Amino acid sequence: MRLEAADFLRYLESERNDSPNTVKAYGRDVAAFAGFLDGYYGGESWTWAGVDRLAMRGFLADASRRGWSKRTMARALSAVRAFYRFLNLHHGVDVNPAKAASTPKLEKRLPAYLDRKAVDRLFALAETRAGENTFRSVRDRAILELFYSTGMRLSELVGLNLEDLDLVSDQVRVRGKGRKERLLPVGRPAVTALRHYYLRRDELLREAAGAERRAVFVSERGHRLTPRAVQLLMRRLLDVVSEGQKITTHSLRHSFATHLLDAGADLRAVQELLGHASLSTTQIYTHTSVERLKHVYHQAHPRA
Repeated sequence: MRLEAADFLRYLESERNDSPNTVKAYGRDVAAFAGFLDGYYGGESWTWAGVDRLAMRGFLADASRRGWSKRTMARALSAVRAFYRFLNLHHGVDVNPAKAASTPKLEKRLPAYLDRKAVDRLFALAETRAGENTFRSVRDRAILELFYSTGMRLSELVGLNLEDLDLVSDQVRVRGKGRKERLLPVGRPAVTALRHYYLRRDELLREAAGAERRAVFVSERGHRLTPRAVQLLMRRLLDVVSEGQKITTHSLRHSFATHLLDAGADLRAVQELLGHASLSTTQIYTHTSVERLKHVYHQAHPRA
């Protein structure tokens, strides 16, 4: 990787406080762009300042031929734009070949979510399994309750430490994208499930060697759960109630937002709860609510 690109990734991590996933993705995109330029200029020496709009268009055309999705191409274009803004600030490069490039038009995809009946079935299932009183079943119910109670992201949940959860004040502190912190209320059912889980967790950690004692959610060996592990354990619950719908762990966050708005919650309040930087990101859930209302209307109205 060229020196400037490596500097860019350090800048994203240390100064912009971007998430590890964003840093990793932007690193791949800039590396792909540099790799394309090596071939585009036929092995001749080139500089970032010498890259023009034709080269940028060639990169996007090449990405399309390689089968990149529009979403991936849009992210790559965003990465290159950010990289050139960095070069302008820190390396005196006064061009940005990505600035005038057209962002691929993305299809609007409404987020998948569970309706209220499916949520009721989901929690009934989790409660039945938790009745077995095994460490895993009690922990999985606590994770499910906290997900739906707060709408937090998967990365935020696995990163929780004991000091982040205040079960007396019924609130949790999470670190979101850009390492921004926010406080979220925690519902009473989630608090109850967490207290029950803490008892089993304490029993487990008394015997576990090398346990990660600060982590809220741990494996049966006492290690902090990974995002992949949480996805798999949630899938075991979600697959039972999904009825063929493509429901993922992130769908719990979508369900949280959709159900709040359906019940009349203020859009800006939901934005704060979700940790969205832009209100436009939250507004997709209003479209979900409208689509649901249309479905109900067409099913129920005699002259729909």
